[in-house]
Amino acid sequence: MVASRSPLEVRALTGAELDAAIPALAQLRIAVFADYPYLYAGDVAYEADYLRSFAAAPDAVLVAAIDQGQIVGAATASALAAQPADFRAPFTARGIAPEAVCYFGESVLLPAYRGRGLGHAFFDRREAHARAAGAKAAAFAAVVRPADHPQRPAGYRPLDPFWTRRGYAPVAGLVTSIAWQEHGEAEESAKPMQVWMRQL
Repeated sequence: MVASRSPLEVRALTGAELDAAIPALAQLRIAVFADYPYLYAGDVAYEADYLRSFAAAPDAVLVAAIDQGQIVGAATASALAAQPADFRAPFTARGIAPEAVCYFGESVLLPAYRGRGLGHAFFDRREAHARAAGAKAAAFAAVVRPADHPQRPAGYRPLDPFWTRRGYAPVAGLVTSIAWQEHGEAEESAKPMQVWMRQL
């Protein structure tokens, strides 16, 4: 879609508003994660299960970027303790209490709206939400891809410098996994996810 130049509204949605936004978030996830580095072969049934589970998690929030009534970008957060046990296991193995951590899920934005400061707005709102919920730290996980991955686009720039400026750092040896089906796969497979964290 063509981005308007009118000011975008950025709102934190919870409860019924979050539930109502789930179809739009599902479409955003499928569209944005199709690209490198996630290469996600979007699946509507998977999206429905995942997002219903997310919306039911304690302290769940969806920070939405809205252009003339349409959600064009979104970022999510909820309690790490509400994530699946296999995802949490590497944290607890390192002595990190899930109850003290807010987990930041996806951050997705249509290409036409990038470069307008929304990445910072997404982190600002989620960090404020996490502090209000009593979290002592925030964490997210980024897929690990080799530098010579055959589908890595020319000129691709990872987001590591942006995350570092936000005060996050990769936790050495703290790698979890999430399974999804990527383009070219016959079925889903687990992908390694490097955890980044910061204290709040």
